[in-house]
Amino acid sequence: MTTAAVFGTGSWGTAYAAVLADGGTSVRMWGRRQEVVDQVNAGSNDDYLPGIELPRTISATTDPQEACAGADIVVLAVPSQTLRENLATWREVLPRRAAVVSLMKGVELGTTKRMSEVIAEVGDVEYERIVVVSGPNLAKEIAMRQPAASVVACIDEDVAEMVAQASNPPYFRPYTNTDVVGTELSGAVKNVIALAVGMAEGLGMGDNSKASIITRGLAETTRLGLALGADPMTFAGLAGVGDLIATCMSPLSRNRTFGLNLGRGMTVQEVVAVTRQTAEGVKSCESILQLADKNGVQVPIIEQVAAVVHDGRPPSEVVGALMLRALKNETD
Repeated sequence: MTTAAVFGTGSWGTAYAAVLADGGTSVRMWGRRQEVVDQVNAGSNDDYLPGIELPRTISATTDPQEACAGADIVVLAVPSQTLRENLATWREVLPRRAAVVSLMKGVELGTTKRMSEVIAEVGDVEYERIVVVSGPNLAKEIAMRQPAASVVACIDEDVAEMVAQASNPPYFRPYTNTDVVGTELSGAVKNVIALAVGMAEGLGMGDNSKASIITRGLAETTRLGLALGADPMTFAGLAGVGDLIATCMSPLSRNRTFGLNLGRGMTVQEVVAVTRQTAEGVKSCESILQLADKNGVQVPIIEQVAAVVHDGRPPSEVVGALMLRALKNETD
């Protein structure tokens, strides 16, 4: 039987642990808080997925070494901006031949590195063992065993296939590819676009406005991805437009909900005060903008979201700034 270690007991880490377990994998989770670990060992995670029964083949511990022992797959599901610090403490216990899977969707502040790059650098993991799982994967729906599909990306097709086989219960269909850059970047940028869509809805705008933001957001993601060497087809697939639609349109999306509250007049600090879970786009928008600037790519939506989140610009002004930009060909 395949054995997996899942680091992180949040909603997506727990839901993916259930995917693995339902697919026949034995799963040990690592959690920071003993009370959550106790819940998982009792068959639930009421802090993040209340009312969901977890498979009996999932156990949990606060000991990283115990979680990792003999694991064929190590899954990292912590907030992206905490990865470097956490991985520095886990590096010595990571099995040297295990596939290391990233569920994280962000770009590191300061370094503008993608999560796979942080894993390679800090964890001393070869890129051939680093896998990115990304797609329209709202954690609550997957935990409820509703049908969904995702992308399992690794530059080594055999490693991608191994992780896909372990992640294939009847309700979850994984597709493999080798475009780690495009898969990873799509997952990070869509969070920022979802903030913009949420703000538009909070301001009372309709579906035309939201569809326009989603479509132009996809164009920004694609431009940046191509500058970084990604496959353009990735952005038309599950990790690209699929994840973008789910995150921008679902009330289950933390980033959309965060933007919605901003559009309704709350400050960032006020939204943070009432939000228990991480909205990755809030922290990553600045680093993604820096990454785009570094590569000479224009990303006006991301730029305006960063102005709201970090500079305090009113969301109502963002719309005007975007609409008054110079006219251009759509495909430029």
